Amino acid sequence: MAHSYVCVYVHVIFSTKDRMRLIPTDKHRSLERYISGVAANHSMKALAVGGMEDHIHVLLSLAADIAVAKAVNLLKSNSSRWLRRARPRFAWQEGYAAFSVSASALQSVTEYIRNQAEHHKKRDFAQEYLTLLRKHGVQYDPKWVFG
Repeated sequence: MAHSYVCVYVHVIFSTKDRMRLIPTDKHRSLERYISGVAANHSMKALAVGGMEDHIHVLLSLAADIAVAKAVNLLKSNSSRWLRRARPRFAWQEGYAAFSVSASALQSVTEYIRNQAEHHKKRDFAQEYLTLLRKHGVQYDPKWVFG
């Protein structure tokens, strides 16, 4: 086969250091655009970006030649550098969660990401994160989840 054809969608979640509320509300839209730009600069596409003051969700279409860990590293390192202009001590928490998404679930995951503010009226980030880990069958030790 002369060409590679890849269609890999991933729902990625990462939080601020110690889950502190470090992302100012007035920076959310700019951060979403910035992360989308980082993805585009690396042959990926951010289909949806959203979050709260203490975490971010990205629905990402991966490039054929990039692993999930590398994609997340690119998003986190570039966005933290950008956010430190407004918040000099800004940092992302080490680690992340990434879940595969089927083409048939793209719309529901997109809506979930775009409705974070409404969603978090009912549950905090820790509850959301643990629910998603369980939903996707990820084995974890509760004492190490939030490190």
